[in-house]
Amino acid sequence: MLVGVPKEIKNHEYRVGLTPPSVQELVARGHQVIVQTNAGSEIGLSDDQYLAAGASIVETAKEIFERADMIVKVKEPQPNECALLRAGQILYTYLHLAPDPEQTSALVASGAVCIAYETITGPGGGLPLLAPMSEVAGRMAIQAGAAHLEKSKGGMGLLLGGVPGVAPGHVVIIGAGVVGTNALQMAVGTGARVTVLDKNIDRLRQLDLVYGNRISTLYSNAHAIEEAVLSADLVIGGVLVPGAAAPKLVTRSMISRMKKGAVVVDVAIDQGGCFETSHPTTHADPTFVVDGVVHYCVANMPGAVARTSTFALNNATIGHAVALASKGWRQALEDDVHLRQGLNVCQGKVTYQAVAEALGYDYTPAASLLA
Repeated sequence: MLVGVPKEIKNHEYRVGLTPPSVQELVARGHQVIVQTNAGSEIGLSDDQYLAAGASIVETAKEIFERADMIVKVKEPQPNECALLRAGQILYTYLHLAPDPEQTSALVASGAVCIAYETITGPGGGLPLLAPMSEVAGRMAIQAGAAHLEKSKGGMGLLLGGVPGVAPGHVVIIGAGVVGTNALQMAVGTGARVTVLDKNIDRLRQLDLVYGNRISTLYSNAHAIEEAVLSADLVIGGVLVPGAAAPKLVTRSMISRMKKGAVVVDVAIDQGGCFETSHPTTHADPTFVVDGVVHYCVANMPGAVARTSTFALNNATIGHAVALASKGWRQALEDDVHLRQGLNVCQGKVTYQAVAEALGYDYTPAASLLA
């Protein structure tokens, strides 16, 4: 199979779909790989490294899309990229379709086979291709939040960890999944006072066993969220309903009653956000203020640490990339029920139920297209 890797074009996005070692894995199995020139140059992956791994370098994204049987990316295709997709071509990348009707419509119209990293499941449960970026985003959420608590960046002028004689800041983390757990780890490391909320009591017990009295755990309901948010200096939103739009757990009313100069970091913004006041931002202009509260809602947070993120992502994605290239999409999905969960749009049909329900499409089960 001919696999194509275009340069990412989303604002301040420097990650790349395949690293040279991943290219080498595909080439060793008899596949061809074409990479757009300078696709990885911003993170120290030169064209020469790709050539040494066995790839060919091409000048334009248009040529990549015209020639390749499978496109491997990181972020969802932008409108001009969607226009280049063709019927039967495999697109393997993050999609986050539930809050994005325009992209969904474009992918349906393309007739392409669109496989989303974020809905591929794992044998042991969870979402293994989403997990590495959730780890990065969770850790970054505390860094970003701490930075924007500084007065020069719009915050209240608070040092998250405090100093002797001055109380530390209060960090509230909504969701104890991969994002929340990694945010928790970083927040505890700063010396902040930390409260974590989740509906999974077993998960809260696990965290309590690890962190003991260094954190507080609360069962997540509307009352608990409201009390915690109103006392918080920094709130991290890390909730996830796989493939579906994130629930709005923090209301506009809560935001209006928060401390002035507090910061909220909405890591769920890829799925529409879990704060009612959220809208997507970019690394070029990462924040906005609502009722005196600083909102950090960058939709591709891991792109800021693009080298780390690229290698972490490739560790998770290369196995399925090899399977798709070696078997073709039908056989690969037939053989692997977990990979089949990644099929979101195929041949003009929406094949992921949560996306169909969120956007009003008829749902077509993936299995019905594999015969």
